[in-house]
Formats: sequence, structure tokens, C-alpha cells
Amino acid sequence: MPERLEERGPEQGEEHERTRGGPLRAFGLAEVYNPSMVPTLRPGDQLVVQYGAVVRPGDVVVLRHPFRQDLLIVKRVVERRDGGWWVQGDNPYVENDSREFGTVPDELVVARAWVRLRSPRGVQRSPAAVLSWLVSAVRPVRADRWLSRRLRAR
Repeated sequence: MPERLEERGPEQGEEHERTRGGPLRAFGLAEVYNPSMVPTLRPGDQLVVQYGAVVRPGDVVVLRHPFRQDLLIVKRVVERRDGGWWVQGDNPYVENDSREFGTVPDELVVARAWVRLRSPRGVQRSPAAVLSWLVSAVRPVRADRWLSRRLRAR
């Protein structure tokens, strides 16, 4: 099942375009609905994203699915290849990524994720549980942690 992402930005429902003077620097929110990025992102997590940001390997990005461009998905950029970016989810059991649809052209990359906001759903109301959630609820989505984890796993 393809991953679904709900995008809520400054111009709800409208296409975010890059301007002639450089990339648009608008920020917005996107909500994760599927498990393809577990353990980094879980269904219900919110992402603070920047439209038109420079993309590098290791970044988590929001992109249009190459076969269903009305569908937004979130993936991690692995590397640059002929024809675009090779993207994969962090969950090895979900293959709705470049292993299925190949490289993704630059024009389908919508935004770069900067911060993950974890949903408080399911958190017990005890002080210890709330404190634990607060510590982990807001976290930057960084490339360096992912790259070092991948290198250690090999």
C-alpha cells in the first residue's frame, strides 16, 4: 500500500513553486500516515518541512509518487543517480520506494523535512510517561545519525 502524507502549508491545496530568484523558503507541516519510515517516523508524526530546500543524501524528503503524482510520500534520499534521486524508506519491510519505482526526478521532490513532532496519542497520563514523551516528541530529522547507523550495520 503506498504511503500517504497529508501536506498543510501556507497555501493549502496549491502547488508550491520555486521562484526565479531562488528556491521558495516557505515552511509547512506534513503528517505521516504509513509505516515506511519506521523507526525514524511513525504514523501520526508531524513533520516541519521546508519547500525548495537543497537536498543531500541522508535527508528525509516529501515527494510526489512517480506513478501517482497526486500522492505525497516521505522517504530518505540515499544517493544521486542518472535520472534523479534514489530514495528509500527506513523500514526494510516496506518496499514502496526506488526499489519499486526507480529514481525520482528533481521536480517531484516537494520539500525537505527538518523536525519531527511525535503525536501524544497513546501516551499514558502519568508524570513519568508525559516527561518521557516530552523528551522525545520534538526531534530534528538529521542525515548524519542515519548514515552512521547504516554504516555500522554493514
